[in-house]
Amino acid sequence: MLTLEKVKHAQKVLDNVTRKTDIIFSPVLSENCGCKLFLKTENLQLTGSFKVRGAYYKISQLSEDEKAKGVIACSAGNHAQGVALASEKFGIKAKICMPDGAPISKVEATKSYGAEVILVPGVYDDAHNEAERLKKQFGYTFIHPFDDADVIAGQATVGLEILEDLNDVDAIVVPVGGGGLISGVAFAVKSLNPAIKVYGVQSTGAPSMVNSVHEHKILALPSVSTIADGIAVKEPGELTFDVCSNYVDKIVTVTDEQVSAAILALIEKQKMIAEGAGAVSLAAVMFNKIPDIKGKKVACVISGGNIDVTILSRVINRGLLMSGRTCTFTIELMDKPGQLVQVSSVIAECGGNVIGVLHERSNEGSAINDCLLRIQVETRNFEHIRLIKSRLNDAGFKLI
Repeated sequence: MLTLEKVKHAQKVLDNVTRKTDIIFSPVLSENCGCKLFLKTENLQLTGSFKVRGAYYKISQLSEDEKAKGVIACSAGNHAQGVALASEKFGIKAKICMPDGAPISKVEATKSYGAEVILVPGVYDDAHNEAERLKKQFGYTFIHPFDDADVIAGQATVGLEILEDLNDVDAIVVPVGGGGLISGVAFAVKSLNPAIKVYGVQSTGAPSMVNSVHEHKILALPSVSTIADGIAVKEPGELTFDVCSNYVDKIVTVTDEQVSAAILALIEKQKMIAEGAGAVSLAAVMFNKIPDIKGKKVACVISGGNIDVTILSRVINRGLLMSGRTCTFTIELMDKPGQLVQVSSVIAECGGNVIGVLHERSNEGSAINDCLLRIQVETRNFEHIRLIKSRLNDAGFKLI
């Protein structure tokens, strides 16, 4: 059973193990979002994610016989590292089933804590099925990433810490995958102060909890697709679904483009790295997905920072596009000398910075002496883009 006493016990157990992460006020993001915005920096937690809290507390409660047999877990990456670190500290063997598409950085980090990693074709749910099979075959203790009262109690300590540092918070925004983190935060916070609003955020490409809560029953998605791999879960847990249904005020969704913009905002405005799953909470606030928070104190849980550096540049580029920081103009031109100079002059006069040019002479359906100019420009915002478009039109250029 999940109780407030269990949550407080988890906090004592974790006191000398995990980091009490800072909650940081962001003046710039607050101004942009229209509220007093605070960031709960779980991306700076040990292993780079909140997951170590639930994993460690769960393993701490195992019997000596269970510890002797070893543990098994399934994870897209962050729970894997939490279980691996906790197992190392207790001196027990750990096997982790991970989707074969998990970021290499997360796979290698899990191995570095001494766990054996088993890569399973598919997504998180496929890794879960393989972990369950191995558990039955070898008698391991399964450490569920979210649907377990001890795990939820460990994650709930995030909520206790927010209230300790910001007891007059009006709303807390939490990423949602299987629901372990938001279940813990919502249960702890609502048990202590029911007036505080707790909102969840999922990706539009993996809205399993959103759909389930809306339909009042657990639903499984046929597939998931999102850059927020840490919350790419096809089906919520029974316990987490029940807690979310009773304690969470609302769950919203954000797109991959909005998540990319949030990651970029954290890098630029806070000098902070977050993975996709960790940034969905900020994305929801930035893009006005959360109701009735204007002028109020809002805490966003930045749940993890384990982004794969190989995709970081792609995420930043998406974020630049989403926030109007880059734009590609396609212009139909007469193929004659001086055209590119004229176009670039107009852009320069507007303060745009040309960062890429593609000149196509042959284009289906165009006149024989026409060409297409695709010119990528660094811009300030969408208003700046509109200004450049207007000036190009005024100069007689035809934008496609």
